[in-house]
Amino acid sequence: MIIKPKGTKDVLPKDIHKWLYVEEKFREICNLYSYSEIRTPLFEFTKLFKRGVGETTDIVKKEMYTAISGVDLKKYRNDSFDIDKKGFTLKPEGTAPVVRAFTENKLYADSQPTKLFYITPCFRHERPQAGRLREFHQFGIEAFSSNEASVDAEVISLADTYLRKLGLTKTELRINSIGCKVCRPNYHKELKSFLKSKLNNLCETCNERFITNPMRILDCKNPSCQSELTDAPVMMDYLCDECSDHFKSLKSNLDSMEISYIVDPRIVRGLDYYTKTAFEFISNDIGAQSTVCGGGRYDGLVEEIGGPSTPGVGFGMGIERLLLTLEQTDVEIENKKTMDVFIVSSGKDAKLFALKISQYLRTKNISCDIDHLSRSMKSQFKYADKLGAKFVIIIGEDEVSKGTYLIKNMNDGIQTEYKDDELYKINELVNRKGEL
Repeated sequence: MIIKPKGTKDVLPKDIHKWLYVEEKFREICNLYSYSEIRTPLFEFTKLFKRGVGETTDIVKKEMYTAISGVDLKKYRNDSFDIDKKGFTLKPEGTAPVVRAFTENKLYADSQPTKLFYITPCFRHERPQAGRLREFHQFGIEAFSSNEASVDAEVISLADTYLRKLGLTKTELRINSIGCKVCRPNYHKELKSFLKSKLNNLCETCNERFITNPMRILDCKNPSCQSELTDAPVMMDYLCDECSDHFKSLKSNLDSMEISYIVDPRIVRGLDYYTKTAFEFISNDIGAQSTVCGGGRYDGLVEEIGGPSTPGVGFGMGIERLLLTLEQTDVEIENKKTMDVFIVSSGKDAKLFALKISQYLRTKNISCDIDHLSRSMKSQFKYADKLGAKFVIIIGEDEVSKGTYLIKNMNDGIQTEYKDDELYKINELVNRKGEL
């Protein structure tokens, strides 16, 4: 038997209503905040993620699914082969592709700001665990062209509003400022000075980050590493005037919107493109993988991938992790799918009439089904009940001979007989008593 690849998941019919619900609510909230949907390709040139996400990140170094198109493998093994020009990568996150689309399609020439949202699958080769898969799905929003902290606050507000709409009222918002290219070098210098004597006690990944991006060490999930960071200097103490003023403005905006937050100097995010604002919504209901939503500002990303200097801010939210959090917090999503009519029939002529009725009902936007397994009428009734049918149309031998059909209301059990030329009355009955 062929099985699904490790780190992937089938979304079965019994669960699809949950996915449709959270997607529908996300679109509703984005519309309230005037964000428009964008869809980007499942794969991009590898160089987009190397330049955008950052070559020092775990995503680029260890987790990307990259393919080579139209290349002789012997040539690929040659050291002179340039994978950046020929490589394609399944997108591991949503921001870089949206920034590429914003730049390539010159959306910056339209009236600003540009406010976009997306719902997309992403792919990362990492160890599967609760709420983390190799193929996962992500909600995200991106807002371009404003330097003002009010946009950061709006992005956070959208996430907060959405989570509360779903029933997640106990998540914690944690915010931080991770500075910019002006003030961050001074902080890196002090942080490296603090960490230098501790390298032997830090994990291999942290030793690599010490050279490439020491701030990322603060984000290490290894408990032994965290124990070495208790007295580490924090970026907040090294902010330049611009970053400090921006963070003060962010807090003022959140206070004005009555959104509670905790200032957490350990929130640094895992992608190199972030500047100034970084934030996470935390839930303690799914164990160590507690971040439900994370995002921040990325003022240099558009320019990094070839566009004009354009500030941006946004967030990403994993759908699988979100659904797991809803489950762990006992938030139930009702499956509202019901069937209007099921047609029970017995015999060849009755089956033909059942097909005729089903065709008519569907043209009137009435959901219906018929038996395709030659079951007994008793079994068909049981199946109709399992489907939650509001009405059952009964066509047996007697009905065929008389040119009639019966309609049974499954709520009160009342049966009514109609002539076969009165199909329009089914429509009237369902819409009146079924409260469609």
